[in-house]
Amino acid sequence: MSREDKAAIARELKTQAIILGGFVAIFWILEIADLAFFRGRLNLYGIAPRTTIGLRGILFAPFLHANLPHVVANTVPFLVLGWLIMLREISDFFIVTAASMLVGGLGVWLFGAPNSIHIGASGVIFGYLGFLLLRGFFERSAIAVILSLIVCFFYGGVLWGVLPSRVGISWEGHLFGLIGGVIAARILAKSKQRSPG
Repeated sequence: MSREDKAAIARELKTQAIILGGFVAIFWILEIADLAFFRGRLNLYGIAPRTTIGLRGILFAPFLHANLPHVVANTVPFLVLGWLIMLREISDFFIVTAASMLVGGLGVWLFGAPNSIHIGASGVIFGYLGFLLLRGFFERSAIAVILSLIVCFFYGGVLWGVLPSRVGISWEGHLFGLIGGVIAARILAKSKQRSPG
């Protein structure tokens, strides 16, 4: 491997770390600020199903968390799955994130329980999971299939989170976030099949 190749890889890894670290920093800064200064009031910016004001939560909810354990639980899978999406192209990460936020958020807004507020990055994380699990199916490339199998082995068990299980857990966010990731996998696979080379 040439010095130029090593430098290019180092630059790519640095860019990936800055992007992922930036997202996680926002999660933590907002949660600490909410605990220290706002007494949980920032969570009101989450998704409130079938209310006009609740639509703003589609944008804000993934960055808000109920407490520090909630942020901790979302940080590691966000970093791991987000980085796996970035491995091929950084732009894939932004497309999958946007699709998961939009489809997941709209699904929660339409079908979430009345008088509830949905927050947390787990819907986006389930979107990453859906993308990585189905990318191999849609692309039919050996690398994508192997990556899908690895992700299924390590994270497949969390798929039960798309079913109603515990009070206070937004299974709707998990389910529709997952669907958003699957849609992104399909769209990106088709665009790459059309691309030359």
